Amino acid sequence: MQTSQHVLFERSEMKDRHLVRKRIREHIADKAKLPILIFPEGTCINNTSVMMFKKGSFEVGGIIHPVAIKYDPRFGDAFWNSTKYSMMTYIFNVLTSWAIVCNVWYLPPMVKEEEEDAVHFANRVKAVIAARGGMSVLPWDGGLKRKKVKESFKEEQQKKYCQLVTENGFVGNGNVY
Repeated sequence: MQTSQHVLFERSEMKDRHLVRKRIREHIADKAKLPILIFPEGTCINNTSVMMFKKGSFEVGGIIHPVAIKYDPRFGDAFWNSTKYSMMTYIFNVLTSWAIVCNVWYLPPMVKEEEEDAVHFANRVKAVIAARGGMSVLPWDGGLKRKKVKESFKEEQQKKYCQLVTENGFVGNGNVY
């Protein structure tokens, strides 16, 4: 990894985040260096959706060269459902698959627009990737696979639902129609 200039960090360490952002900016500024390959989802899911991107990759500036990647499960499924299969079963399935076929689409370069913040830019790139791969866009990240949903997120969704029901006239005189 040292020979290929990886940028390693611990996501939970705030100091590491700032250091990584600085190192990525320096890397982008040096035109002699190769582009950085970043997987902004932070994890993989079942090949049907694109999850929320981590915004850090989109805060540093530079040109983003989006790539849509989608596995074709006809001959063998590369997705590991860790709640359904053990690692040994998954490895056995991959090794005994006829083939693991992957479609890769290189999309036109994208640049952050002046009025755009990192989150909106990330969402725009994510939408382009999802559209090309024929996948749906998810507003949450891969943390939901391993952690409980934050109470603030639940409350936000409940408020949105309540507002939707109220605005559409389904609630009146304290009763739901």
